[in-house]
Amino acid sequence: MKRRLLAALLLPVTLFPAVLSLAGTAAPIAIAVHGGAGTMRREQLDEALEQRITAKLREAVEAGHALLAAGAPAVDAVTAAIVILEASPLFNAGVGAVYTWDGGHELDASIMEGRTRAAGAVAGVRTIKSPIHAARAVMDHSPHVLLSGAGAEAFAQSQGLDIVPNSHFDTPERFEALKRAKARAEADKHGTVGAVALDARGNLAAGTSTGGMTGKRWGRVGDSPLIGAGTFADNASCAVSATGHGEYFIRYNVAADICARVAYKGLSIEAAGHQVIHQTLLPAGGTGGVIILDTAGNISMPFNTEGMYRAAIDPDGTRYVGIYR
Repeated sequence: MKRRLLAALLLPVTLFPAVLSLAGTAAPIAIAVHGGAGTMRREQLDEALEQRITAKLREAVEAGHALLAAGAPAVDAVTAAIVILEASPLFNAGVGAVYTWDGGHELDASIMEGRTRAAGAVAGVRTIKSPIHAARAVMDHSPHVLLSGAGAEAFAQSQGLDIVPNSHFDTPERFEALKRAKARAEADKHGTVGAVALDARGNLAAGTSTGGMTGKRWGRVGDSPLIGAGTFADNASCAVSATGHGEYFIRYNVAADICARVAYKGLSIEAAGHQVIHQTLLPAGGTGGVIILDTAGNISMPFNTEGMYRAAIDPDGTRYVGIYR
């Protein structure tokens, strides 16, 4: 059967559609990435910076897709895409992570695969170069799901992962953001990076990595390393990576709730995502968005903010990238 795209897919690339849907695809592969959601006005983002951001999103999604096309599992594609975003100062993960109130960096990440619900996560780490690699190591090489702080760093070192000084994550732009946040005596909410993927075996995976909130204190941990809140994957429903105001994503168990609505109510990922992001989260005061993928290769990227950095490659190989609504 000839593959068919929803009419929404005919929108220009710069106006990323709400959902990509395909039918009749044998052994589809697909991937989507995000680089955070928030207030992203066109007049505040100059053309050169916008091009750098979209280029990096394309690089990440292409890297993950290349692995899927070569037959790699979805969890490998998710890891590869996130590593690229962690290494870029353009996003709030790894290099470019926001500063804590005390002027350092505390990073979180999680990963989950949908076939067995295996998962791994790290929280509050300060010296692990790639938090998503550490989360993957927790999943693959420990009996635990979530490790935190110095223990997580010791485990990462035992696994041969790269350890760096905390200053490795410094960027001047994030330090200026800290000074502004301190002047307002409040924490700034910044986005995360994440990816979801579907491999040729029909398995889903999701991962998320973040530097958290600018000016966060007291070892604050958000939704990104929490399975069910910021990351979730289950072959019976969908894979989700979230970005936004983590406290709300934790309270409303956003990632798992979306997948539960797909599994138990029979909703499409588009309908389930819309309900949770626009009808549950937003009225409660929660802002942000998610990327969602199911085993048919359908992709949905709802958000309730002015923009969300995002990119995807659907089962037909069609490329999309977007920032604004």
